[in-house]
Amino acid sequence: MHLPVLVPEAIQALAIRAGGTYVDGTFGRGGHSRAILERLGPAGRLIALDRDPQAEQAARGISDPRFSFIQARFSDLSKVLGERQVEGLLFDLGVSSPQLDDAARGFSFRADGPLDMRMDPTSGVSAAQWLSQAEEEEIREVIRGYGEERFAKQIAAAIVAARLREPLRGTRQLADLVGQAVRTREPGQDPATRTFQAVRIHVNRELEEVSLMLPQAIERLAPGGRLAIISFHSLEDRIVKRFMQGQARPQLPRDLPLRASEMPQPSLRIMGRPAKASPEEIRSNPRARSAVLRVAERTAAPYVPNIRIEPDARWRN
Repeated sequence: MHLPVLVPEAIQALAIRAGGTYVDGTFGRGGHSRAILERLGPAGRLIALDRDPQAEQAARGISDPRFSFIQARFSDLSKVLGERQVEGLLFDLGVSSPQLDDAARGFSFRADGPLDMRMDPTSGVSAAQWLSQAEEEEIREVIRGYGEERFAKQIAAAIVAARLREPLRGTRQLADLVGQAVRTREPGQDPATRTFQAVRIHVNRELEEVSLMLPQAIERLAPGGRLAIISFHSLEDRIVKRFMQGQARPQLPRDLPLRASEMPQPSLRIMGRPAKASPEEIRSNPRARSAVLRVAERTAAPYVPNIRIEPDARWRN
């Protein structure tokens, strides 16, 4: 069973208007969507997106005329909405429990399964395919950058050596390989945890998806609308934080001759401090431990891309 995280906090952050239009950009199994629908009036609308075909199957269980589901990446937000403006957007960037718990998806090493890891198994390159053909240097930098793994060099070398003997096809096969290459690990953490995170992020282009989505979200938000994003690791949270701060406090080069009246106005207003799961929620859902919710409100000022987002900046703080 999938337990959505920070549901009361996310719903409060959206400040839902009964007749508004909202977007759940990461439907998952619909926990946040159902909570939004409970607060919408008859004229309200909810548009849900997800690239996972299993999410589409779950969405069929919601028979509500106010609800529509579209299988799409959240970087396709502008294509989905067209010129429509909405009153709120919610993105839960984590991997859902059904994805982690289904061995056939290849996200976890707790049970052996095919080394896939794709959010949409019908498109793109699987983890096994990428690991079979990537250069050792690329594997090393992905594991170091996306997994923040200090033994990335040893792990990459072990992967390249192992694939010369036999193809890498299974999750336990990769996990055992990493376990042999990692000399020490934090208590309570499997040696393969960081490597699996890194490969999953790379295969699904997760950080790039976040970076492409953020400007589109601002452009589709109506003034007074809310953008709420739940992150689960520091890399994606850093992108969200820097983007929101850059739009809330736009800056230009110091030597650019502009009058104060000509300075760009903020397109976002940051709403309070980041929210985290309560001790009670963490006890009932340990996966909520690392969740961080950031919220910003759209102003009437035009969006100006005043900061450079680095979707592939694996090592930049």
